[in-house]
This record gives sequence, C-alpha cells and structure tokens, in this order.
Amino acid sequence: MSTVHKVAAVQFEPIMFEKERNVARLLELCEQAAAAGARLIVTPEMGTTGYCWFDRAEVAPFVETIPGPTTNRFASLARKHDCYIVVGMPEVDDDNIYFNTAVLIGPDGIVGRHRKTHPYISEPKWAAAGDLHNQVFDTPIGRIALLICMDIHFVETARLMALGGADVICHISNWLAERTPAPYWISRAFENGCYVIESNRWGLERTVQFSGGSCVIAPDGQVTAVLDKGDGVLMSEINLDAARARRVLGERVFAQRRPELYPELLTDTFSWNPRDFFGLYGHEPWLAGKASRVSVAQFAPADDVSQNLQKISMLAREASAEGAELVVFPELALTGLADPSGAAQAVPGSATDSLGELAEDLDLYLVCGLAERDGDLVYNSACLVTPDGDISVYRKTHLTTDERSWATPGDGWTVVDTPIGRIGLLIGHDASFPEAGRVLALRGCDLVACPAAIKGRFSSSHPGTQVEQPKPIPTGPDPLHWHHFRVRAGENNLFFAFANVVDPDRGYPGLSGVFGPDTFAFPRREAIAAGGAGLATALVDTTNLDSVYPTNVVRRKDLVSMRMPHSYRGLVKVVANNY
Repeated sequence: MSTVHKVAAVQFEPIMFEKERNVARLLELCEQAAAAGARLIVTPEMGTTGYCWFDRAEVAPFVETIPGPTTNRFASLARKHDCYIVVGMPEVDDDNIYFNTAVLIGPDGIVGRHRKTHPYISEPKWAAAGDLHNQVFDTPIGRIALLICMDIHFVETARLMALGGADVICHISNWLAERTPAPYWISRAFENGCYVIESNRWGLERTVQFSGGSCVIAPDGQVTAVLDKGDGVLMSEINLDAARARRVLGERVFAQRRPELYPELLTDTFSWNPRDFFGLYGHEPWLAGKASRVSVAQFAPADDVSQNLQKISMLAREASAEGAELVVFPELALTGLADPSGAAQAVPGSATDSLGELAEDLDLYLVCGLAERDGDLVYNSACLVTPDGDISVYRKTHLTTDERSWATPGDGWTVVDTPIGRIGLLIGHDASFPEAGRVLALRGCDLVACPAAIKGRFSSSHPGTQVEQPKPIPTGPDPLHWHHFRVRAGENNLFFAFANVVDPDRGYPGLSGVFGPDTFAFPRREAIAAGGAGLATALVDTTNLDSVYPTNVVRRKDLVSMRMPHSYRGLVKVVANNY
C-alpha cells in the first residue's frame, strides 16, 4: 500500500448570505484538486456560509444537519474521484444546538466530524463548544484528525490526536491578525512529528481581515507549499512513513514522554480568579510583581569549568551593566558539553559557590546549566542562584538518547518565587515537550528559564505577505517569523527565557531569546540574540493595575483559562505504540 499521497488545501473567500454561491465555488475548487490527483482535500472553516455572524437568528437559515444536502453534494464528488474532503460548515443537531463543524467525507460518505471545542470571541453568540473531542479517523490514505482555528492554540488538542496515531491534522480556519503560515500551525506539526494541512480563508468580512496563507507543513516544520492570497488550490504530498517516525529534532519524543509527571494537565488552576487561587490559605501567594530586565546569554561552553566561570562572569557583568536582574546561561554552561559525567559538580560545591559570589556581587539572579553529581548519580541540572545565596536545583526530566548514556532523569518540577516573578525551570530538550511548559504555567509561573543546548532547525523565515493588515500587524519579510520557543511563551501566556549554546560548527544555532506572553502583540515584547556569543535583554513586566482580577496577561493567562482539561485524560496514559 502506498504511503505517499497527493493532498490539497483549498483557499477562497466565502460571501455571507450567499451559501449556494459558496458551495458551488467550493465544489469547483475541490473538483480541480481531485482532477489533479489529490486524495485528501481540505477547505476552510465555515466555508459554506462565511464566518462573522451576529447571533443564532442570523445564522439560522444557513445551518444544516450532518449528513444533509451540502454534505451529500461533496460525498458525490468524493465518490466520483475516490478522495476525501474536509468541509467547514455550521451544523445543527437534533436538539437545535448549533456547532462550528468540520466534516470528513469519503467515497462512502461521512467518515467523521469535529465540532470546534474552543469557540473564538464572537462564536459563543451562536455556537456551542464542541463535544466530540480528540478523534482520529482511520482511512486508506492515513489516520486523519480535524481541528478548527482556535483549537490549535491549545497544546493538548493536537498532542492527543498525535498520541491517537494521527498522520495528518487537517486544520481549517478563519485565521487573522498575523502573517501566515502562522507560527502556531508550524509548531503543532513540529512538536508532534505529523503533517498539518492548513486551509485558511482570505478577504475582508465585516471589518475583519483574514490572513490566507493556506499551506502544507511537514513533520519537521518545513512548509512544503503555501498560497499567500486569493482563491486557489494548493497541491503537495504527504508521506505517512515520515509522520509515523514521530521524530522531533531527531529524537523519539513520544517514547521519551513522562506521563507520570503530567497529572496536573487535568487540573484547571486558572478557572478561578488566579490572584485568589494562588494565595489560597496563605500558601505560596504570588509576589506583587514588578518590571525587570531579563537577559539570556549564549556562548559555546569550554571543556574547563574555570574557563566557563570566567565567561559566565564576563557576560553577567555585561548584563548587569544593561540593567538586568536575571541572567540565564545555556545548558551545561558551567561544566561543558564534551564530558558531562567527568566534569560533574556537587551542588552545593565550589562551582556553585562561585556562582553565588557572583550573584551577590552583582545583585543578580543567575540560572546556569551544569552536570550535577549526587553520590553515584549524575544529572543534567540547572541552578537558580539568588543574590542572598539560595540555590534551587532542577534536574532535567526529558533526556535525549545521548544523555541517557550518562544522566539520570529528574523526577519533578522546580518553581521559585522571586521579586521578578514566579520562575519555573526547564532544560533544553524538556521544552520540546509541550506538556512541560504547560505544567509550569498551571503552577502560575510568570517566566520559564530554559538553559538549552539544542541543535538543528527550530526557526524559519517569512518572505512577507500581500495581505494588507491593520497596523501595527507586520506584513513584510521576517527572518525569524517562526521560532518554536516564542510559541512556547505565547501558548502559556508567560515569558520564556531561552538561552541556547551557539556553536554553528557543531550544529548549535544559538537563537537565544526572551519571548513575551502574547504572540499577537505587535511590536513583539522580546529580544533575540545576534549570531555569535553575547546577550539578549528584554523587559519582563509582571505588574498589575490595582484591581481584584489580574490585568496583566502573564498573570491572567487567557489561553490557559480556556483549556478543556476534562478531555485530557489521554495525556497521562502510557500509550503502547511503536514510536
């Protein structure tokens, strides 16, 4: 059986109140794709009707049952060409409840459907939240999952579908407010090692400018084909073998997951007023928050602890001169990359004593990676050292294949309250697992400090778009349009301080940065390090207006509060598979 299949993303501009025109145009474009050999054809969210409805009364003349007249027409086309088609439409069920729905139609009729689980802004005026969660449909051309627009903001949705064996996620959307292909789309393909076929509408509807940019994204995050603006059919191929390898930067991430560390993913800590929740019973309340400057330092660690301490001291002093209060250094920055076990240090010990003296001298908080020796065991660890000498240790929980030859995995998370904010620690490969950042967000972290030594490609450029956007949304070229660890910040509404090794000759690209909590805020609240060794420094603001409910997104965490943890049990189950 072939594992390579032609696929197509359809992009077009539906017109409200002209349903027949929209359906006819969609059928025409799907016919064009099928005639060109596409076995899977994906069309936009609400493509049969348009999107910006005021309320139930206005959309009522256009809703349909599934199956129904519209799906029957697409089923005839699918039967004629032996293909599969994803159609976005407003659905009505037997109880007269309306849903924003994606339906998968094959040669034999309806295969399955997904009802949008996270309705966006205006949709709750007419649509209920979907009740069909995390399904994967097995077909002769692969295992297919469906998501609709806002759903893809939530790491849990795509993750559960990938755990369910999805080869391809068909994401239909009415995406707006940024250049596309959107970084969220790319990260969901990249972190799950699967394809994303993106069908987005374009055009202006009721003052809303939609972004176009329909595309096909490969499991390594490469955008294999894209259509920037206008009606059209975009053709590409998927290879099921590439998806079923489930590799992220060469690592077998699904085999390396730690479900025993993820039970908090089923909790809903931001469903109550988070200011009250995190101060409940007077236990570990947030500090008030403040505006601070935070730096990440990137360099190539030497194979000598004393040389690394000198480099750390130099960069810390530079950061202090720039007004930084926290500096994050790379993974294994203290002990080096060549022989971590041989260079491993006790904590506390002479090396961390030196870090403590530096922190006290400069009145700085320091986060630094090192190999830690504890008796007969060695850990890939990070220390957070305070100006008054306290040391908090985090031991890396998600080890790469190479690290398993010398390191023992840690068995828990580390969260530290400082005047800067509540800080959580991750190390390098940990951040490839969306579950890890989410747990720290649920604990109320304002900032995640992530020392890293990550090789490979986790960022890509954008040539610019012809879609005109309202200011201040940028439309021009961007060399760092997608940065995977910027997405980690935005999806969790926290600051992400990512300090990576820079050593291009050995495959370490650097690209360290301090990324802000809202990826749709332009200009972006971030700083990214230039090509070589050096610093990137950004303002980190955890303050609030004097109100009962948090006014700062990093404390309010809108995206975290909209999660649906009642459907996440699969995240904590050990999945038996061949990944």
